[in-house]
Amino acid sequence: MLSGLMNFLRACFRPRADRYVHTGSDASGRQDGLLWYKDSGQHFNGEFSMAVVQANNLLEDQSQLESGSLSSTDSGPYGTFVGIYDGHGGPETSRFINDHLFQHLKRFTAEQQSMSVEVIRKAFQATEDGFFSVVSRQWPLKPQIAAVGSCCLVGVICSGTLYVANLGDSRAVLGRLVKATGEVLAIQLSAEHNASFESVRQELQSLHPDDSQIVVLKHNVWRVKGLIQAEYNREPLYQKFRLREPFKRPILSSEPSITVHQLLPHDQFIIFASDGLWEHLTNQEAVDLVQNHPRSGSARRLVKAALQEAAKKREMRYSDLKKIDRGVRRHFHDDITVVVVFLDSHLVSRASSVRGGNISVKGGGISLPPNSLAPCTTPTEPVPT
Repeated sequence: MLSGLMNFLRACFRPRADRYVHTGSDASGRQDGLLWYKDSGQHFNGEFSMAVVQANNLLEDQSQLESGSLSSTDSGPYGTFVGIYDGHGGPETSRFINDHLFQHLKRFTAEQQSMSVEVIRKAFQATEDGFFSVVSRQWPLKPQIAAVGSCCLVGVICSGTLYVANLGDSRAVLGRLVKATGEVLAIQLSAEHNASFESVRQELQSLHPDDSQIVVLKHNVWRVKGLIQAEYNREPLYQKFRLREPFKRPILSSEPSITVHQLLPHDQFIIFASDGLWEHLTNQEAVDLVQNHPRSGSARRLVKAALQEAAKKREMRYSDLKKIDRGVRRHFHDDITVVVVFLDSHLVSRASSVRGGNISVKGGGISLPPNSLAPCTTPTEPVPT
């Protein structure tokens, strides 16, 4: 949702007929059809599991887990960084965030010599500014870049503290053990920005009192009416992507909602996931699925459960859903990204100055060369969302 650039572009990319096979070592993850996964790995504060399933012709979800130094210097602090970037209208923005946000965070951490809300806020703003520069440069030849954007969910674990920053409708959910009963409760940590919530609609309406159509109900789904910067709401951007009424200020903000949590010994794990997962599973269902099975493969198990629900809703078999290729698959479910971070209380509580080896894992998908992003000459009908 960075800087109001987020918009739902039309599906202008031709699908490829090639199929995909199970490849790769677990060190970098494995590919099985449209599913990429890394069943287990070790991060600074415990173990982790990652999985991504692709639905769009071009994977719009991007993700990363970074462990070790959270600073551009060798002095630390050390910890774990998780990022989930749910792109909209194309993969350009989410890819840009995946390449730049963590680097900005390390730079600001080095300047402040510690992790803080302000460091995260500055990293978001620097990433926003960087992408805005890209849009400005590419606008004359590729105007639709102004209508591409991304949600952004970040989690940082440092010195026993968890920072969660969110823009959009991805979600972070904590599994917390209740010792008295042995249950593991789901606790949502992130504040969502989704027009389906009455509070969000009221906030938008209060910020834009002169615009009665700031949010509209379309096909039984609440939508924010316009998501591009004012200066790009003109030719050569396709007419279909422009607003008829002029506007003077950004409709959406790049300011993340940031919450800070002191992790407790009975905090078991955190599920970070794009909205593709939460469309099909409740917070508690997801937590139960992780808690009641082995840690290895947790993320892949969550993705499978969501796909099984998606198939059930369409009255089809899961095995048949898996046969549907990317692009067409988007009619049945969204791209889904899941990162499950397990918390070892002994590791979480140790000082952030304790050194740890650097680990970097980025969620995968079908590899395509950069020039495959060339759009078709005329816009087509939008993919259902």
